[in-house]
Amino acid sequence: MFSKDIGIDLGTANVLIHVKGRGVVLDEPSVVAIESDTKRVLAVGEEARRMVGRTPGNIVAIRPLRDGVIADFEITEMMLKHFINVVGGKKWYSHPRILICAPTNITSVEQKAIREAAERSGARDVYLEEEPKAAAIGAGMDIYQPSGNMVVDIGGGTTDVAVLSMGDIVTASSIKVAGDKFDAAIMKYIKNKYKLLIGERTSEDIKVKIGTVLSNSRNEVIDIRGRDMVSGLPLTISISSEEVREALWEPVSSIVAAAKTVLERTPPELSADIIDRGVILTGGGAMLHGLDQLMAEELKVPVLIAEDPMHCVVKGTGIMLDNLDKVTKRNFG
Repeated sequence: MFSKDIGIDLGTANVLIHVKGRGVVLDEPSVVAIESDTKRVLAVGEEARRMVGRTPGNIVAIRPLRDGVIADFEITEMMLKHFINVVGGKKWYSHPRILICAPTNITSVEQKAIREAAERSGARDVYLEEEPKAAAIGAGMDIYQPSGNMVVDIGGGTTDVAVLSMGDIVTASSIKVAGDKFDAAIMKYIKNKYKLLIGERTSEDIKVKIGTVLSNSRNEVIDIRGRDMVSGLPLTISISSEEVREALWEPVSSIVAAAKTVLERTPPELSADIIDRGVILTGGGAMLHGLDQLMAEELKVPVLIAEDPMHCVVKGTGIMLDNLDKVTKRNFG
């Protein structure tokens, strides 16, 4: 019976799907809009993301994944079903085999939840793989040689740091600090300093347009609108790159510390390889201005941003689909 194999990067911020033979066919935000009383799905993906913070009382825009794991099982299942139907439509001749990536330190209960959500959305077989491994393969690293490769995958909910050799993870760390925490830090900073409330979308805009982690490397200013906490009325203020750097300092420091910890636990022979090859940054967070330079200064090794960092994990799943027999169905960790 004809069957498709698909690879899914089930991210906190975005879901990306790779269909064998067709490449990356879907890249949508992990958001579902539902009617709160009937639980009827109104929109999924980009259409639902546009509703975040802008819906009337009876409609809620939900992000069913938090910190890299399933926070709302039912909604995740609905979302997966929807996306699998979008990419396959009525063309699935039988249930697809699905390879899903997950952070390295999720519990067996969380792994079971991901597996069940995929099975109930129509999968015949479900394979789980560790995110940093897929990210490294998608970034073009040859992890199957007996030499050290280090990857830092900064997603929406988690940052996974791993050293890989001979096709497996040697040392790894996963922390729940990534793109979402960057946005939250900017919101908190503006609330404390200017007594102004802004939403997630505005915070993300600030991060992308003028954000930096290096002092005096970017001197841009942006006007932002929000609600004044004192008067309760709409207000516009200007914020600079240097202020965003201050706001981001704490979450960025956590990521640098996690990378240092992994390096300290790495066997010396592999550490020598990493000095030669450098550390590769993947995931949306890799595009944060100045992060590669800051990490290079702190870790004392070259740090490079992968080509197309947003798609490294899903590209990696695509390559792994060709060798599905080598991927385990067992729980990892």
